Amino acid sequence: MTEVETETPADEVIAETVVTVENVGKMFQLPQEHSGELRRHIINVIHGEKGYTELNVLRDINFEVHKGDFFGIVGRNGSGKSTLLKLLAGIYQPTSGKIQTVGRVVPFIELGVGFNPELSGRENVYLNGAMLGFSNAEITKMYDEIVNFAELDGFMDQKLKNYSGGTQLRLAFSIAIKAEGDILILDEVLAVGDEAFQRKCNDYFEQVISDENKTVILVTHGMDAVRRYCNRAVLIENGEIALAGEPDEVASAYSRQFIAQSVTSTDSDTRYGTGEVVIEDVMYETDGTVMAIDFTLVNRTGDDYSDLGVVFEFVTGSSGGTAVLGCRTRDIQGYEDGIAVGAGQTKKFTVKFADDFGNRDFSLNMSLDYREVELLDVRKKVIQFSSTNIDASKSWLMVGRPTITELADDVGKGQPDGE
Repeated sequence: MTEVETETPADEVIAETVVTVENVGKMFQLPQEHSGELRRHIINVIHGEKGYTELNVLRDINFEVHKGDFFGIVGRNGSGKSTLLKLLAGIYQPTSGKIQTVGRVVPFIELGVGFNPELSGRENVYLNGAMLGFSNAEITKMYDEIVNFAELDGFMDQKLKNYSGGTQLRLAFSIAIKAEGDILILDEVLAVGDEAFQRKCNDYFEQVISDENKTVILVTHGMDAVRRYCNRAVLIENGEIALAGEPDEVASAYSRQFIAQSVTSTDSDTRYGTGEVVIEDVMYETDGTVMAIDFTLVNRTGDDYSDLGVVFEFVTGSSGGTAVLGCRTRDIQGYEDGIAVGAGQTKKFTVKFADDFGNRDFSLNMSLDYREVELLDVRKKVIQFSSTNIDASKSWLMVGRPTITELADDVGKGQPDGE
């Protein structure tokens, strides 16, 4: 368990603490008997048995959120982060410890909860606002801003059931961010609407970051959002705070939880990396003139990744030696800004080279980087091959661009990894 602490220079003004979580624990009682089993209940009472098991979802949670923070809470499914969110929102009460808040808390645990499809968009704005504790006067004051942000002017008198699912989410999200609360609690609501609307949402969060009076607590699986918006974050693991501190550090620790055993092999000389996205299914094929390297990128997280780059390094000798050729996908036209692989997605690539390597044995090393900084996967000697061509004058030349397709059942052809 790690408590969130930051060192503050003596001459720096300490921001007001608006959320204090002190030694908080949450336990649920899971009944072992059906509600109709009166006989079993009587027996349990006689023998002093509980008739239920105790599930400790959270244990000894401690942290503070300061005014103006954009505070991230991350963790894998089942880690306890959603329970923590509901404790902060006042939906649950802690079994132990205490939570103190200063100011109006506006929780958005799930967008659109409480919407009535038979009511109009206008009526649902007031209904949702009432559920959040706002008066009619307060909702009326912010109504125009909500409608304008959702881009639904002219549609608010239509019944909600006539809205598309995405339009309903846009309306709910607009209520969430326009609600004039002091502390905004958001649960996975950043990926809303089409690309244009998401850009508008991103612009809003950029404004929030610079507003010292707005405090946001965000629970998310999106590490890009943590890195982009949050100034502090905690990682929940097995009901405890496993790490707290800088967003980059916490985001990287979260992503490492998805590393496959093969990536974290004890043989660190052949493979290493953080493992959020990995290189798999490397295949080699040549017709004597053109050499093709097929591979897939596998995103093992719930986050979208862009700005990915693959680097190829050919070295002489089957045991590795002097690098004679190095190139990267960022140097290919159309991929200068990197490759994108969506959450949980697998993509297949083919990169072609002129097979003029000279009459020698080679090994291929491959690495996958994020933003040219973070190494996600490094594979040494992923394939070994011999080139029978004598002329090495064109070995630097890529003769084709990567082709990107969804992964098919047949991953590729040629020699598998290491053969």
